[in-house]
Amino acid sequence: MRTVLFICTGNTCRSPLAEGIAREAVRTGAIEGVETDLFVASAGVQAEDGMPVSYESRAALARRGIEIDGGSTGLTAEMIDRADLVLGMTGSHVEAARMISPGSRTPIERLDPDGDIPDPIGQSQDVYDRVASRIETLIPSRLRELLAAPRL
Repeated sequence: MRTVLFICTGNTCRSPLAEGIAREAVRTGAIEGVETDLFVASAGVQAEDGMPVSYESRAALARRGIEIDGGSTGLTAEMIDRADLVLGMTGSHVEAARMISPGSRTPIERLDPDGDIPDPIGQSQDVYDRVASRIETLIPSRLRELLAAPRL
């Protein structure tokens, strides 16, 4: 079973959104070329373990029929090294992950190859919904692009 790890800062907003959206897309077989036994998780480069997912992120997921449990998890070198792919919300998240696990052979990329996904923390539900929509748009193509190739 392969693993995809989504990362952001505190693991309470963006990366849980990505985790929930990706898990549902994989579960339903909505991403052509990506196996349905893919394990999806999330963590934060500055996360305090056990903080709840933000109300707004849970609400954005609920609008899509997706539930998410658990709390935040701090990113570790072991998590990076055990993953098959790490996707950060910003370039700084990618760099932080590379610093946490220097020399890791795990690909560490931005979820959006064209730019950073802005942090919605402290903003309106509409902002969270827009971030969720952007993540939802990116996940199928990025996972297909980065995971559909045969394993080496």
